[in-house]
Amino acid sequence: MNRMEKNRDLREQLSKEEKNYDSIFSRRVRTNHSSSNPQHRQTKYNNVHPATQEEVLAFESEGTDNNHLLGIQNIEAQARQQNPSNHEINEQFSQNDNHQDHLHVKKNGKKKGKKKKKKKFHPFRWLLFLLLLIVLGVGAYSIHAYQKGYKEAAKDTHTQSKETFHGVTSSDGSENILLIGNDSRDGEASRSDTIMVLHMGNSLNSKPKLISFMRDTYVNIPGVGYNKINASYAYGGAELLRKTLKKNFNIDCKYYALVDFQTFEKVIDALFPDGVSINAEKDMSAYIDVAIKKGQQKMNGFTLLQYARFRMDEEGDFGRVRRQQQVMNEVFKQAKSLTTISKLPYAAGKVMGYSPNNIPMSYIYKHALAAAKNASGVKRLSVPVDDTWTYGESYTVGSYLDIDEQANQKAIESFLKN
Repeated sequence: MNRMEKNRDLREQLSKEEKNYDSIFSRRVRTNHSSSNPQHRQTKYNNVHPATQEEVLAFESEGTDNNHLLGIQNIEAQARQQNPSNHEINEQFSQNDNHQDHLHVKKNGKKKGKKKKKKKFHPFRWLLFLLLLIVLGVGAYSIHAYQKGYKEAAKDTHTQSKETFHGVTSSDGSENILLIGNDSRDGEASRSDTIMVLHMGNSLNSKPKLISFMRDTYVNIPGVGYNKINASYAYGGAELLRKTLKKNFNIDCKYYALVDFQTFEKVIDALFPDGVSINAEKDMSAYIDVAIKKGQQKMNGFTLLQYARFRMDEEGDFGRVRRQQQVMNEVFKQAKSLTTISKLPYAAGKVMGYSPNNIPMSYIYKHALAAAKNASGVKRLSVPVDDTWTYGESYTVGSYLDIDEQANQKAIESFLKN
């Protein structure tokens, strides 16, 4: 084999190796050895170890002898092992990336990707969220309706001024409300026509309890002396009435509400547009503004007021107190209906606007639903209780009920505890 054939074989072998390696030799061949500039040759091998660069440049300067070419190839291989070029490092990273991509390829050639976790459906969570929205909606509606009723009542020319009242919380923590009904007109002082104490208890599950005091009960009024209990309101308003109840019956009241006849009518009509269903005990006509027939019927605010005030019969004040409690019980019971409950905030706003009181909104929100919920179970007590009183007569006060104070105190205490 002559020299030319050997050279051809060597070139073919080098051509095959160029396909697998981006060698220094291959870069030199692609430039057809045209670069004789030492500075250019130096730049080509920036990524090669300095010692190796000198050897390669020395070989290049000696020509293209076959032995020299083979020597350069060996030097390049050693250089790659010692200091791989940036290009090779990039290729390695690229291969790793391709390998990672292949791990996510399905058999059909599509990428799997990461499986997304299916969100679980939590019915209770959605139910709680729905209930929260309902509560917020009801709260917003209640506030709006209450303010509407209050503003309408405030525009009315028939309003009464608030009174001084230093309420006291009971020893058991309960906050009783003193309910006062009177027939005063144009702000004039008068005796209270109705005296009740509403006990709501501490628990939201507590049943409302209602204590009625007969207005002819003979009591010791602080700073005044003995007189009928309804006279205490005429002498000193709601505050003196509160002190009288504490002194004679050991009962505390935290709040008060004063309701006159006109307020009662308007509130009943606002709360029950179709009237209150009630069973009248008897026929009534004497000293009232409308005749009432015995039996089941519906009464508007005006008629219901006449029924509650009637006392011109043989029972006198006892019969009237019983009918007042009957009216209160029916109002509580019928306030449980869905249509009536929706009107409660509006009616409450009217009550608060028409009647002087010191009941905070927090108390109303806290006990309104509990009162409606337990309305059918309202317990009632009339004072004086049976067998604790006798009729009395005085030149200054007229006919009155002389009571056993201790017996009635015990009866009230037992009633509130049980």
